[in-house]
Amino acid sequence: MRNIPLAQTAHPWPPSSGRILPVYVAPPYSPMNPRVISIIMGGGRGSRLNPLTKDRCKPAVPLGGKYRLVDIPISNCIHSGYNQIYLLTQFNTASLHRHIQSAYQFDPFDQGFVDILSAEQTVANEQWYQGTADAVRQNLHHFHAADEDLFLILSGDQLYRMDFREIVAQHLQSKADVTIAAKAMPKDQVHGLGVMRVGDDLAITQFVEKPKDPKIVDSLVVGASVRARMKHAEAGRDYCLASMGIYVFTGKVLKDALDAPALDFGKEIIPGMLGKKKLCSFVFDDYWEDIGTIGAFFEANLLLTTPNPPFDLYDHGQPIFTHLNYLAPPKFNNSTLDRTIVAAGSVLNGAKVRDAIIGVRSHVGEGTTFDHVVMMGADMFETEKEIKRNRERGVPDVGVGRNCVITHAIIDKNARIGDNVRLSPHGKPDMWNEGDLFVRDGVIVVSKGGVVPSGTVV
Repeated sequence: MRNIPLAQTAHPWPPSSGRILPVYVAPPYSPMNPRVISIIMGGGRGSRLNPLTKDRCKPAVPLGGKYRLVDIPISNCIHSGYNQIYLLTQFNTASLHRHIQSAYQFDPFDQGFVDILSAEQTVANEQWYQGTADAVRQNLHHFHAADEDLFLILSGDQLYRMDFREIVAQHLQSKADVTIAAKAMPKDQVHGLGVMRVGDDLAITQFVEKPKDPKIVDSLVVGASVRARMKHAEAGRDYCLASMGIYVFTGKVLKDALDAPALDFGKEIIPGMLGKKKLCSFVFDDYWEDIGTIGAFFEANLLLTTPNPPFDLYDHGQPIFTHLNYLAPPKFNNSTLDRTIVAAGSVLNGAKVRDAIIGVRSHVGEGTTFDHVVMMGADMFETEKEIKRNRERGVPDVGVGRNCVITHAIIDKNARIGDNVRLSPHGKPDMWNEGDLFVRDGVIVVSKGGVVPSGTVV
């Protein structure tokens, strides 16, 4: 299944910016090959990922040494053949905008695009996005969607691979109004998710947002017919189907739903449709991680370094796309590495590194030891003049200095850590903070651009 190329004209938006938005004129409608409009939600504050989201939005958080979280849903869309992609943003969007504009330039004859739609004040609406549904509502006029088109709505902060053609094909075959991707989760892990009960035909009969009552959770445990679709279910363990926040809406159904004042898909739109529209579940039985907390982010990154990771960056059949750079290969001078990914432009001098992600343009000094560390690297190299000026002011170079011992840590971009520094979260309570250092979920975090003077011990 693929998108039919669409005729394109253009008009400036907004008029003062000279920005060009595509306007699509669809060919005659084909029931088995509708236009699919992909919408990636990137507007949340990301408070649980603070301080990584202090100066950037969640989709812009670096991942795996060279990527951004937003590269995951975009790559899934491109591999699925759905290349009309809108990214809805709101908070701390500058770095995300730079990344998208530099990374995703489509062939002009392909009609594909990744377009950023930031929250804006208009005569009709002066509010920022009030929720996921409200964000889509405020941008409906930009999508130029026909009633027969399909909307594929995605999160910008999840780690997974999915061929979206499969969920679209099921949506069309079942004649559903809405199809919700669902991940089978052990029943003791669904208290913070939207959980659904489905019949043998995968039609959704009940949807409960963040169930707390054990009796309600027990009532949502999947039956034998659904369990048969789950290849990775452990014997003797009960599972429920949890919403992944991935939806396929028929165009008219979405437009009608957004006529109401509901603000959020999971909390209001979906529960409000039960019994009124045909809602179906699409069972996804593969790796999926919601990068919602510092702990989840840290563990997901370190899993990438294992011999057989559940999410493999080295799957060349389905590469993750991102910004191209022309950096030199990484260089190791008298260093030892184990279960470590090192990105381009990095230099490790006499370092001992175990279970780590080393991001682009990272510099690690002689005698330094890393154990379970995610280092995001730097946005640019310092010039000799900048290095000299900073040293005269007592400011460490960008990167990590000599003879440091750092464990269970995230070092955000452009951080400066001096010599003889010891960093570990051991003995510090959650939510501890001192200067540019934070402890979250058992991980010590050096904030973006943070400075840790030589000799610091935490």
